[in-house]
Amino acid sequence: MLDKFERAITYLRISVTGRCNMRCFYCRPGGGGEPGEPGLPAGDIVRIVRAGTRVGIRKIRLTGGEPLVRPDIVSLTAALSALPGIDDIALTTNGALLARYAQELKEAGLRRVNISLDTLRPERFTSITRAGRWQDVWSGVEAALVHDFSPVKLNVVVLRGHNEDEVADFARLAREYPLHVRFIELMPIGEGSAFTSELYVSADEIWGRLRDYAGALEPVGSVGGSGPARYWKLPGGRGTIGLIAPLSGYFCPSCNRMRLTAAGTLRPCLCQGEEIDVKPLLARGAGDDELAALMTRAIAAKPKGNPEHEIAPVTDRLMSQIGG
Repeated sequence: MLDKFERAITYLRISVTGRCNMRCFYCRPGGGGEPGEPGLPAGDIVRIVRAGTRVGIRKIRLTGGEPLVRPDIVSLTAALSALPGIDDIALTTNGALLARYAQELKEAGLRRVNISLDTLRPERFTSITRAGRWQDVWSGVEAALVHDFSPVKLNVVVLRGHNEDEVADFARLAREYPLHVRFIELMPIGEGSAFTSELYVSADEIWGRLRDYAGALEPVGSVGGSGPARYWKLPGGRGTIGLIAPLSGYFCPSCNRMRLTAAGTLRPCLCQGEEIDVKPLLARGAGDDELAALMTRAIAAKPKGNPEHEIAPVTDRLMSQIGG
């Protein structure tokens, strides 16, 4: 289905839980507190996605929070994979539990995996995530490769004073492994909205560090998926390097996605707060026609986007609630 700006909306990102087993300082508040929404029941998510196929949804990404803390994540993946009209199911994870679930998820129909990893140094990992072990995440990366997810992408949020000096180290991974390493500008969302000016590293600066390390880089097309990253290949590399520039770049005109939040609302735009609550329809047993009509309404409400090179701070929800 086309929105009012002639964009085909084919992609639904689902925060299957607002809960997470890490507390990355730029994402979630510290000091404990509310663990986050558990997410909609699996049956309700399946109902929403099934209705979504009627209005053109073809691609699903399971995200969070951390989707692998959800006990029924494998059976939910299988149920979504079995829906006629769904062509692609992907997962974004912090990787800490991926080694445990990789084989089952592959068998359930999961095709692609994005793993968030902001440092290759265990002591920094503890400082950034405030939980977990770096080795668990790296074991998850290895499991994703062993079980032939394709592609396997590493998402690296570059943070001044924390990991900008590791750009070359991450690029080296794309030379040695069939990994697609994407460097991402920090967005002013949730907890990150308070730190953006202090921690922000532009895509231009990241690019400069990449050129210092690798010299000439060869542009390549998409490596799977339809996101906003631009990709290059290192000479002799087995993987690719990507840049995602939500602040210094501008990709609202090509946005093809909506989000289903862990709270059970449809959010047409990541960075603007309008949401449509799906729960009342689910509670009274609405059928596919009504749910599809609600999704049509959400697509019609999708705004043009942000002003070019500008994102107002998003403070109404954490990124983990919206779905990263």
